[in-house]
Amino acid sequence: MKLPIALSNRHLHLSQEHIEILFGSGYELTPSKDLSQPGQYACEEKVDIVGPKGTLKGVRVLGPARKQTQVEVSLADARALGVKAPVRDSGDIDNSPGAKLVGPAGEVELEKGIIVASRHIHMNMEDAEKFGVKDMDIVDVETGGERAVVFKNVLVRANPSYALEMHVDLEEGNAAGVANGDLVELIKIG
Repeated sequence: MKLPIALSNRHLHLSQEHIEILFGSGYELTPSKDLSQPGQYACEEKVDIVGPKGTLKGVRVLGPARKQTQVEVSLADARALGVKAPVRDSGDIDNSPGAKLVGPAGEVELEKGIIVASRHIHMNMEDAEKFGVKDMDIVDVETGGERAVVFKNVLVRANPSYALEMHVDLEEGNAAGVANGDLVELIKIG
């Protein structure tokens, strides 16, 4: 059973409160490109992330606004910032490190919110049935090619509004020699 894979670069999701602090009162994000998941988009806006050891400049904001600000980085990015970012599912930011966000209109000092996103698969309910999995299942996924790997501990996220796609961070994808849109194989476990 094959599905497409996508590589996710560092990015952040902002709360409306933080959007207005960083970009100005009443500010609305400017969509620049639709993403594969319905209703999600890359924005024109970028911010700097300042950690205790270093700065990541010009990190892309993704929209729409969320309830909580969340910064998704790779393990190498976390080391460059000087933080120990845990590998977590999106939205699970409790007991994660923070950093300073710097925008054109202001700064936000995050107490928490920096994570390395867990590898995961988005799929709708029909895809979940076809693959024989359900929301929150853990599966393995095998890539092809001369740098083929098996990604272990891949979380299934099944929701009627999702589009079928596996997400890994840029480091994982590059190590496996995959590119956006390559097909990978889901291996059901347990």
